[in-house]
Formats: sequence, C-alpha cells, structure tokens
Amino acid sequence: MNLITETKQQILNRYIAGPDMLEIALQDLDVVQLDLTLSAESWSIRQLVHHITDGDYLWKEFLLRAAGNPEQEFSLEWYWCTPQDDWVKRWSYAARDVSQSLALLKANREHSLSLLHQLPWLWENRLFISTRDGGQEKVSVGDVVEMQTRHVEGHVEDIRQIRRFHKL
Repeated sequence: MNLITETKQQILNRYIAGPDMLEIALQDLDVVQLDLTLSAESWSIRQLVHHITDGDYLWKEFLLRAAGNPEQEFSLEWYWCTPQDDWVKRWSYAARDVSQSLALLKANREHSLSLLHQLPWLWENRLFISTRDGGQEKVSVGDVVEMQTRHVEGHVEDIRQIRRFHKL
C-alpha cells in the first residue's frame, strides 16, 4: 500500500487553520442555534465548541512537558477514566458562552505554533502514554499536533452535519 504522508508544514498549516475553520462553521448562528443537536443523545454545537477547546488545552501540556522533560510519561488518566458525557456536564458546556472558548483555542494554537517555531527539534520529542492494555506507547509532539488537528476538523464536520440537518 502506498501511504501519502503530509509534511510537517502541511500539518502545521492545518493546525493553525483550525480556529478559523471552527469560526466559519459557527458563522451566522445565533445563541439558540448553538444549542441544536442531531438527536436528543448527541452533543450540541455549543458543547462541541467547548469540547474542542478543552481538549486542545489539555494536550498543550504534552508539548510543554515534551520540551522540558522528554522520554517521560504523560498521563491524562484522570480525564480518560471519566466518560466524555460526564465532562460535558461537570464543565457546564451547555450553559457557557462560546466566545471565550473560541478565543482560547485561537490563542492556544498561536502559542503552540510559536513554541514549535522557536524549538524546531520539539516536533520529534516523545513522551510515553499508557495504553488501555497496560502497556506504554511513545508518542511524538508531531503526532499530538496532527491528532489535535484532526480532532478540530472532525468536530467541525459534526457541526456542519448539524447545520445541514437543521437546514442552516
């Protein structure tokens, strides 16, 4: 199989475009429309925005730790051991304004990009992450940046689906 891989710069271009992509997906939605969902069991647009930003914020620590203490363990076990729907409730995603989350996502991405430009070697630094089977996996900063890039893109597509469903 012939796999086409993106260059570091292509990934970084997609990464920094994430906040703008999200803002475009939210364009012209009013406060009520931010609470639209695909179903009673799915997350609203508002909840998705907060989830995207908080996920980005959590993984930012990975970059900082990889710069200061590479080859060590990184754990979000405290977060992963709780179902995502519980975090949505605990962190009050349904009631919060999205403007602060949008600003934080943009600032976090710009800050991370600046760090990656200042420390080009950081892209390859790795930390150990525990796997569900009790093992450990070495994960690079580049892997995390690419993962967070896909995370935003995937949830932006979820928002687009909600908009199409509601003909917005």
